[in-house]
Amino acid sequence: MFNVIEVKIPTVGESISEVQVGQWLKQEGEWVNKDEDLVEIETEKASVQILAPVSGYLRNVLKQEEEFATVGDVIASIEPADAPNDAAPGTAAPADSAPATPAASGSASAPAPAASSAPGDGDKIMPAAQRMLDDFGLKASQVQATGPGGRLLKEDVQAFLRSGQGKPAAPPAAPAAVPAAPRQPVRDASLVTTGGHNRGEEIKPMSMIRRTIASRLVEAQQTAALLTTFNEINMRPVMELRKKYRDAFVDKHGVKLGFMSFFAKAAVEGLRRFPAVNAEVRGNNVVMRHYYDIGIAIGGGKGLVVPVLRNVEEMSFARIENSIAEFAERAGANQLQPADLDGGTFTISNGGIYGSLLSTPIVNPPQSGILGLHSIQERPVAERGEVVIRPMMYVALTYDHRVVDGREAVSFLKTIKDVMEDPARLFLEV
Repeated sequence: MFNVIEVKIPTVGESISEVQVGQWLKQEGEWVNKDEDLVEIETEKASVQILAPVSGYLRNVLKQEEEFATVGDVIASIEPADAPNDAAPGTAAPADSAPATPAASGSASAPAPAASSAPGDGDKIMPAAQRMLDDFGLKASQVQATGPGGRLLKEDVQAFLRSGQGKPAAPPAAPAAVPAAPRQPVRDASLVTTGGHNRGEEIKPMSMIRRTIASRLVEAQQTAALLTTFNEINMRPVMELRKKYRDAFVDKHGVKLGFMSFFAKAAVEGLRRFPAVNAEVRGNNVVMRHYYDIGIAIGGGKGLVVPVLRNVEEMSFARIENSIAEFAERAGANQLQPADLDGGTFTISNGGIYGSLLSTPIVNPPQSGILGLHSIQERPVAERGEVVIRPMMYVALTYDHRVVDGREAVSFLKTIKDVMEDPARLFLEV
């Protein structure tokens, strides 16, 4: 029995007790280096990577992908060992120690292989090595084993193949009795055939992030008095300003000038004028917040996430755009941390990037407002008594009527419209 080091679910937040196992980055039986990413776990807020506590071989994976575990649960173990030899051509067995085409199994003239190159039982062949042997039609006796205790490693097979000796063994009399174990997680699925039609159903657990999103949305609907007001914005002034300074902005700041920085700055101006939209209902009290932490809704790898820009009133356009780009990259790679998503006094959600023309966004509690942006479309509008074509965007503000009056909500959205149609206001603060 080998000494093993247990891999446990770590503490990932004060209020988080349950996690969902995501992708295993190493397969059972494979070598892993200390502090190397071993497995992803998903919390209700973000995805986190568990690092290997020691170098060795991954053993006894107890939790498969999409299964749930609690903090402190053992999900696998690692058998500590010295690092295997690098899979370089020089590490392969010499040509005369393992003939490429061995004699028939019954021949007395066949040389006996070295003890280290022919593991005596299946336990000494690592699963990854066995898969490679099967893939290339090789026998374990052809490959020099270099692992601890005579184990045959995947790296040994790779080195053998690179050495040019990787010719298939003589065809076996019968196919292998035990096929390689499937690598994909088993899901609860059923298949029903009715009247010749394939009516399949797949049942899989809801992800932690999706469960949190669902819980928050239901909470908002049940506890807040939500109402939505709409307006439309002529985006031509901002589009012309972006076009004029696009190249200079990229050259100086290394990031494109997008619409979101304009809307974030416009939101700060609106929140300053109408602080109730930035407030929070806490019990029988209203908390008026004099700082502006704005959440930006981003479609991540596991679902919609809302990382928070802190103190937007102090941020430049370039800093806002850089921060959003970084959040988007990390969200796509499931690398956002819980601290990135905590807090927030107001939210901006841009459904327009998916083609949404109009929607009613739902407030993210305990916030009291969310600004919904939509796609830009050229539409006929009246200007100075004439019908002209302009790039127009519908915007929506959903607000908690318990703390925000209709007049304040409409005026807030009108402020967004005024600032975006005359962006010089952002710099003159008028």
